[in-house]
Order: sequence, then structure tokens, then C-alpha cells
Amino acid sequence: MAISTRQLLALQVRVIGALVLRETRATFGSSQIGYLWAIITPAASVAVLVTIFSLVGRSPPFGNSFALFFATGVLTLEYFNKLSNGLIGAMDANKALLTYPVIKVTDTLFARTILITATYILIMLLFFGGLVLFGLAQAPAFPDKVIEAVLVTGFLGFGFGTVNAVILSQWESWRHIEKILTRPLMFISGVFYVPSLLPPEAQAVLWWNPILHLVEWFRMGYYPNYDSRIFDAWYPLGIAIGLTLLGLGGERLTRKKRT
Repeated sequence: MAISTRQLLALQVRVIGALVLRETRATFGSSQIGYLWAIITPAASVAVLVTIFSLVGRSPPFGNSFALFFATGVLTLEYFNKLSNGLIGAMDANKALLTYPVIKVTDTLFARTILITATYILIMLLFFGGLVLFGLAQAPAFPDKVIEAVLVTGFLGFGFGTVNAVILSQWESWRHIEKILTRPLMFISGVFYVPSLLPPEAQAVLWWNPILHLVEWFRMGYYPNYDSRIFDAWYPLGIAIGLTLLGLGGERLTRKKRT
């Protein structure tokens, strides 16, 4: 008896839903404290930056709030990093589950992506909501742009993480190399500064970093008058599409070698 497309879709949803629950327990444990730390860590990162720059008497690079400016950069970057680093080991971590015909490698990647995305959306809502509540920031001026920035950040993180997972499945040393390559992102992604105020030569170099465009995208959505000379929406989106196709295609081509 043939299975309809609707039944296949329902089965796929149930499989990914079950994997999300498994990932939640494996990542955060059975206690609520584990999930709480996932929220506290990014908030603490922003608090440390705000404290350091306040002690040296620096003014916010843009606007009136240290916390808001740094949060728009730090949380965007950390969301991307969490996805790219979280997906890199998804294939190995769920190898035992892949013996079930109904579960595919892509299901484990999607499940982990959903969990990380849901976590960071909650973090952003709580953190920015807290800033608004305590009078340290206003609500986003253009919520649609903020949503677009978050979605494309997730898309890029998924593509980058999928490629990482495929490479790691063939080359164990890639885990260490990837950490070295991504370490400078904190300094070249506009977290501490406004890229448009840099010399044209510096802007020309930084333009090639897609994370910088995502940070600028987020800030253009949050601030009512943030004008970026370096932002290009199609660049990070194009990179995300290319990396996702490369990662999923690579997973398909290397499937027999992993089994």
C-alpha cells in the first residue's frame, strides 16, 4: 500500500519532533538549571563587555545604551557560532540512531537546528525585553528587519554547520582547524564598533565577512536611524544558500563512506 505525501510529511514531523526532545535532554539534562545556563551565558557575555567599556569611560559606539549596542552584535554572533559548532558533531553524536531506516542524517541536523534556534529566540526575547523593561532600550524600530536578520543568521549557521559536519566526518582534525578559523569573528564582525565609520580600506576588507552584514542587518532593524554603508542583504543570503547546498550535497556523496 502506497504511502501518501501527507503521511510521509506527518512521519517526518514526528521523527524530527522526537529528535528535538532527545537533543533537549542530551544537551540540557533533565533539570531546568541546564537550560537556564544556556540563557545566562550570552547575557553574561554582554554584561562583561558593558562593564569593561564603562570602566574605561567609553561612550556607546552608537545610541545611548552600551547593553543594546553590544547585545545586537554579541547575540547575533553567538547564535551563528552555536549553530556552526553545534551541528559539527551532529552526525557522530547520533550515529546509533541512524541504524533506524526512518531516521536520516538530515533529520538530526534539522532537529539540532530547531533546538538551538528556539533557544536563541527565547534568549533574545528575554534579553531585549529586559532592556526595554528597565528603560535601557526601546522596542525595535523595524521588527520585520530584525526577524529577517535572525532568519538569515540561522540559515547561514545551518549551512556552515552542515559543511563542518560533512568535513569532520571525513577528517577528524577539522574540529580544531575550524575553531582557529572562526576565532577572529568577534573582532571582525562589528561587535565593538560601527563598520561604516571605519576607513574605506578597512570596510573593503571587512565586507567579505557575512557575519558583519548580519550584525548590521540586526542593528538596522533595531535602531530607527542606523544607516549602514557596508550592508548587503544578498551577500550573506547567497553564502547561506551556497553552503547549504554544498553541505547537503556533500552529506549525500559521503553517505556510503560513513556507513
